[in-house]
Amino acid sequence: MCKIDDFTLDPELESLEASPPRYRPMPLEQLSRNTRFSKQELQFMYRGFKQECPSGVISEETFRKIYAKLFPVGNTVDDGSGRNTAMYAHYVFGTMDPEGSGQITFEDFITGLAVLLKGSLTERVTWIFNLYDINNDGFITRDELIDVVSSIYDLMSDQTVPSIDDSTAINHVDRIFDKLDLNKDGVVTMDEFMEYCSKNEEVVHSMNIFGNIQ
Repeated sequence: MCKIDDFTLDPELESLEASPPRYRPMPLEQLSRNTRFSKQELQFMYRGFKQECPSGVISEETFRKIYAKLFPVGNTVDDGSGRNTAMYAHYVFGTMDPEGSGQITFEDFITGLAVLLKGSLTERVTWIFNLYDINNDGFITRDELIDVVSSIYDLMSDQTVPSIDDSTAINHVDRIFDKLDLNKDGVVTMDEFMEYCSKNEEVVHSMNIFGNIQ
């Protein structure tokens, strides 16, 4: 059995010859201080995390499945309409895995969640900027904004009446991008993003689906 209170690994997993390298999270008290989650909250989330990924690390495919369980809004597969609501989970995973290793740890997962649910405005704006900066070049382009906003609309498509089409998403992006691109050079920098969002905090909520989590 997994000992939740000190995050030790399951003994049977350690004996498997084909097991991945051993992964051990940081101590519970330190993780609680770093994330501002209580020990009880961390224990609950770690229990679910270990059930889905006993090795202690998680691939993008598994992350999408966990994401669908944690945030059950919309379908997670292409329903034949050409929309794939798993794309938002893909972008979130990329933000938690900035080095592109293809896997994240419990700390990666919980640190990202802590920023969005418990972080300061600056921390949340920085995280959301990184979400929209898909290629990690330090700028958000109009195309990147369209890709992520469209994935959010796809995720929420079965929750809205009337349904949202692609032209609606593009029109929404054009309005947002024009406000964010303060010097009108065709890209949005972190400074521009931070300046605008610090004066319009509601934008942070509207650009991040995690803002709907209670």
